[in-house]
Amino acid sequence: MTMEETVARINALARKAKSEGLTPEETQERDRLRKRYITSVRQNLTAQLDNTYLLRPDGTKEKLKPKE
Repeated sequence: MTMEETVARINALARKAKSEGLTPEETQERDRLRKRYITSVRQNLTAQLDNTYLLRPDGTKEKLKPKE
């Protein structure tokens, strides 16, 4: 399942939850899909920050370091 399909399914379950409610199986599916989506977003952000550099006024580049 692609991320677009995952988001579409999450949205479909959210609409159904508001209109008529979810079955226990659908609630579990929604939770599983949300966790997958959040994990993907975190991984993408981490990869982007790993490739981000600060450009100092003197022209040097410094790689971003994780916060302690």
